[in-house]
Amino acid sequence: MLFNSLTFFAFFAVVLTLHALPFPWRAKKLNLLVASYLFYAAWNPPFVVLLWASTLVDWFVAKAIYRAESRPRRRSLLVVSILVNLGILGYFKYGGFLLENWSALMAAIGIDWQAPGWDIVLPVGISFYTFQTMAYSLDVYLRRSEPADSFLDFALFVTFFPQLVAGPIVRPSHLIPQFAEPVRASRSQLLWGLALMTLGLFEKIVIADGALAPASEAVFGAAEPLTFVDAWLGTLAFAGQIFCDFAGYSTVAIGVALCLGFSLPDNFRYPYAAIGFSDFWRRWHISLSTWLRDYLYIPLGGNRKGHGRTYVNLMLTMLLGGLWHGAAWTFVVWGGLHGIYLAVERWVRERFAGARIGGRTWFRVFMALLTYALVNITWVFFRAPDFDTAWRMTRSMLGFTQQGAVVLPTDYVARVVVVTAGMLAVHWAMRNRRLEDVVSRTPWWLLAAVWGAMWFAIVITQGAGDAFIYFQF
Repeated sequence: MLFNSLTFFAFFAVVLTLHALPFPWRAKKLNLLVASYLFYAAWNPPFVVLLWASTLVDWFVAKAIYRAESRPRRRSLLVVSILVNLGILGYFKYGGFLLENWSALMAAIGIDWQAPGWDIVLPVGISFYTFQTMAYSLDVYLRRSEPADSFLDFALFVTFFPQLVAGPIVRPSHLIPQFAEPVRASRSQLLWGLALMTLGLFEKIVIADGALAPASEAVFGAAEPLTFVDAWLGTLAFAGQIFCDFAGYSTVAIGVALCLGFSLPDNFRYPYAAIGFSDFWRRWHISLSTWLRDYLYIPLGGNRKGHGRTYVNLMLTMLLGGLWHGAAWTFVVWGGLHGIYLAVERWVRERFAGARIGGRTWFRVFMALLTYALVNITWVFFRAPDFDTAWRMTRSMLGFTQQGAVVLPTDYVARVVVVTAGMLAVHWAMRNRRLEDVVSRTPWWLLAAVWGAMWFAIVITQGAGDAFIYFQF
C-alpha cells in the first residue's frame, strides 16, 4: 500500500476515524496494530509471519537478557536475537548475492559449479524493521533501557505502519513510551500533520517522479557513453530524485504519525547544504547514520583506539552501510567511497587543526561545492544497475569520454537545472533553520496559497503511482 495511492487515503481515513472514537486506549492500540498488519499485508500477506517472528524472538530474548545475571548468558541470548534477525535478513536479501559470488569464485579457480535458482521475493522494508527490532535487544543488553512492560506496546513498536517499510528507524526509547498513555492529536498537530503529508507527497509525486525521474532514467538507461553535460545532468537529476523520494516518504510518515498524536524523529536536515562529509551524514538518513554510529562504529572502538583503528572503523561502518542498502557490489562501492571521504576529511582536520581558514566564507563555499560534487559521484554507483554503467558514467563525468551521445531533450535539461537550483537554494536557506519556525512567522494566507498550490500540482501531475525508491531496501 503506497502513500501516493487512493487506497492509502481511504485506509488512513478509516484508521484516523477509529483512533478518534471514544474507545479504551487498549482497543485503540489494537486497532493500530491490526491496521499496521493490514498495511504490510497489502504487499504480500505471508511476509507478516516475518514480522511476528521478529516480534516474538526479540520480546522473549530481551526479557531473558534483562533477567540473566551472568555476562556469558546475556551475550549468548543477544547472539540468538542477532542470528535470528540477521538470518532472516540474510536469507531473503543476500542469499542470491552470496550464491552468485560463490559461483564466480569457484569459476575463478577452475571449478564448474552452478548455483541453484534463487527466485526469492524480497520482503518490503525488511532492512528497516530488522534494525529497529535489533536495537531493542541491543539496548536491553547494553543496559540503556529496560524491556517493555506491555507486549502490545512492543508489537506496535515493531509494526507501526507510518514508518514500517522505509523508516525513520525509530529507537525503542523514543516510540514505546508514547504507547503507554492515551494520546490524541490536537487541532494544531492534525493540521501540521496534514501539511507534512502534503509536502512529502509533493516532493515524491511532483518533483521526484514528475520532474526528475525521466532525465535520470534516460541517462542511466543509456547503452553508450554520454557527453560530459548529459552525464552530470542525469546524476544531478538522480541526486534530487532520491532526496525528494526518500525525504518525501519520511515527511509523509512523520505527518501520518502526528495526525494520530505520535512523534517520529526527523530523518533529513537539508543534506545538500552540507559542508563536509561528516556534516552530510548528520543531515542525510539520520536514523540510519546514528544507528550505525551507536551500534556498529562505537562498539568497534570508534575513535578511541588510535588513528589507524579509527579509519578502519569508519571504512567498515560505511562498507556495511552500503551493503545494507542492497545486495550488490555497486552499493558496497558507494559505501566505500563515503568511508574514504570521511577518513580523508578526518585526516585533513587532524593535520591542519591549527589552520584558521575553516571559518572563512570562501572556504566554506568551496567545501560545500566539493561535498556536493563528490556526493554526486557516489550516487552514480548507487543508481547504476551494474559496474559497466557506473564506469561509463564516471568516465563521462570526469571528462575522459571523447565523443559522447546526447540523450536529454531540452525540456528535460530545463527541468533538471531549474529543480536542482531551486532545491539547493532551499537547502541553503533552511540550513540552520527549522521548518516549524519559518512556518510560524509566515502569514496564514501565504501558507494557504502554498498549500493549495502543492495540492494542485499533485493532482495535475500525471504519475503512475511509483513505489518509493527505499522500499527495495
